Amino acid sequence: MELQSAKTETLKEGAGQRRHEEEEGGGQRRHEEGGGGGGRQKAPMKRRQEEERVSPPKKLVIDHSGKVASHYNSLQEVGLAVRSQSRIFFMRNFNNWLKSVLIGEILDQVRGSGSPKVSVLDLGCGKGGDLLKWRRGGINHLVCADIAGVSVDQCQSRYEDMKKKSQINEKLFSAQFINADCSKEVLSEKLDDPELLFDICSCQFVYHYSFESEQKADMMLRNACERLKPGGYFIGTTPDAFELVKRLEASDSLSFGNEVFKVSFQSKGFYPLFGCQYHFSLEDVVDVPESLVYFPLFEHMAKRYNMRLVVKQRFSEFFEEKVKKENHRSLMMKMMALQPFPCEDGGRQATDSRGEYDHAEEHCVRAGVQLPLGTLSRSEWEAASIYLVFIFQKMS
Repeated sequence: MELQSAKTETLKEGAGQRRHEEEEGGGQRRHEEGGGGGGRQKAPMKRRQEEERVSPPKKLVIDHSGKVASHYNSLQEVGLAVRSQSRIFFMRNFNNWLKSVLIGEILDQVRGSGSPKVSVLDLGCGKGGDLLKWRRGGINHLVCADIAGVSVDQCQSRYEDMKKKSQINEKLFSAQFINADCSKEVLSEKLDDPELLFDICSCQFVYHYSFESEQKADMMLRNACERLKPGGYFIGTTPDAFELVKRLEASDSLSFGNEVFKVSFQSKGFYPLFGCQYHFSLEDVVDVPESLVYFPLFEHMAKRYNMRLVVKQRFSEFFEEKVKKENHRSLMMKMMALQPFPCEDGGRQATDSRGEYDHAEEHCVRAGVQLPLGTLSRSEWEAASIYLVFIFQKMS
């Protein structure tokens, strides 16, 4: 099995410092022009006009919550046969495997700490893609919340269907489904049980939508963390801002990507801590505005809720560590998380584009590995390697 690794470079810093200096400088100029200490003061109208000239214009904050909800509400539910024809079929399986490993290991840690019953908050549940993971994990209660009402309805339908088909002797977890913008609304006020505390909050490929503003990012964190038990975990996956900026700066335009994904910015060289917007499109699955999550700031904000960072790994690092374990390799084969190269029994690769599997051939030669090899196409690796895994734990 093989994966191309990419070095993480530091996001361009200084945005906050420059903004702070500008605000400090503006304040100093206004103080001098206002005439303190017995100097002759200028007329109020004239002084106000001069203040307006030196004050930097306030940035217009655009709320993309409606666009995000509308996009996911409009996605059609398709069956396995259709999904298997997708250009990113194996990448989606790879991401799903990674989430399965993350969730499984966290559940083991929660049970290892002595929790007899496990309650989980799925923050940004979508259509319920992780319901089976929670079922396999044997949890007791699940709260699913998402901004897209249609997705929440589909998630609930999946759960009800799962309930009908469950074995007579199987005790399936109880569940509550909430349609809410978790970056604006207080989720605890919507819980059926106002005293409910969670062992785990899972936020998969969602948190970056909240980084449009400090208020939204903080509300999302509040919803994720304030109802966690001491020792509970906040886990998730999100794009790596450092990697996105590195690729943008290396590009000769305001966008980068390949045949499966594209990322477009409006400018480069200056990256505000909140509201640094870009547009992300991934085949037919995602086509929405997103925001960079500056991780050191994310980590700092989490401390407000008594959370400490336990793990932060790029997908490549997480993969290379977890694939060493036999049970994770076995699950990877079962979930078809990597594509055999070359295809056997007359099968076809995910793409016929030239150069998409050169890295696999080179790896075989360099490492002396025998074919077939488990891999993804170059374009899928490039898309998957944008993301990182994070795990926070609530301090006692």
